[in-house]
Amino acid sequence: MTILHEGPNKGKPPHDSYGTLDKAGVTVLWCDTLDDSDACLAKLGDASFNAVVDNWSKSPEQITPYAEAAKGWGVSNYLYVSSAGMYTPEKGDFSPISEDCAVKSSGQRQAEEKIAEMGLPYSYFRPQYIYGPCQGKSYLAFFFDRLTQKRPVPVPNGGDQQVTMTHAADNAAMIAAAVCNEKAVGQAFNCATGSLVTYDELVKLCATAAGVDAEIAHYDPKGFEKPDGFKFKFPFRDTPFVVSVEKASTLLGFKEANTIAEDIADYYTYNYVAQKGLEKAAAMDFKDDDVVLTAKMQPA
Repeated sequence: MTILHEGPNKGKPPHDSYGTLDKAGVTVLWCDTLDDSDACLAKLGDASFNAVVDNWSKSPEQITPYAEAAKGWGVSNYLYVSSAGMYTPEKGDFSPISEDCAVKSSGQRQAEEKIAEMGLPYSYFRPQYIYGPCQGKSYLAFFFDRLTQKRPVPVPNGGDQQVTMTHAADNAAMIAAAVCNEKAVGQAFNCATGSLVTYDELVKLCATAAGVDAEIAHYDPKGFEKPDGFKFKFPFRDTPFVVSVEKASTLLGFKEANTIAEDIADYYTYNYVAQKGLEKAAAMDFKDDDVVLTAKMQPA
């Protein structure tokens, strides 16, 4: 296995964990920028591959040179990781979203369309909210930042909105199940988990992991004026946003092996604390939270 990775390796999370890939026999080739496709593909020399997983391209322009190379290799699958954020369900429909839901024409949707037009044996994977070890980005830091500073955690509306928090290992397992798998060709898959959690439940799980009490402040996201320079952003949508993984379960035999409830304690220790989350939170200015809390509805 070979990875073309945008670089350079800065020695920070998640790059500082890539030594485990070396030990597993994975070759990581660092490119100054993956937009320079000629230079990146040149690093491969005369090598060819029977499958490609593209976890980088965000537009048809970015995906085209790599897709052309894959077509030249005659790959069995071009597995493209796009985004579940393209879905546009009908207003008021909060049921689990299937892959045949309407989508907006985002850059990632256009990239999906491009590799289909090129005649590649594609599979699309549309991830939602991800957690896992050695992450550079964290949705959960929002909750830990406030909990560890004894702050109320603002949660929009009633807090009973459900969300799928998926371990990166489960995302990877689903994609791996599609490699060289004819059943996956020409299909789109929601890359998530069937294990759901509400926003309030997630706050309480984070509080337990951090060893503190949870104070949840429900607020009306439309009930306050946003001043100039306002930067507060809740990590999820105000309304429920859940995707269905039934298709991946049926066609690929996918079944998640992880749940956020079982993983949250380790995540707090090995991601949040280890990446100096406590120090960062202590230095944060929560003035925008105070603006939000003026629209507080009721305690949970």
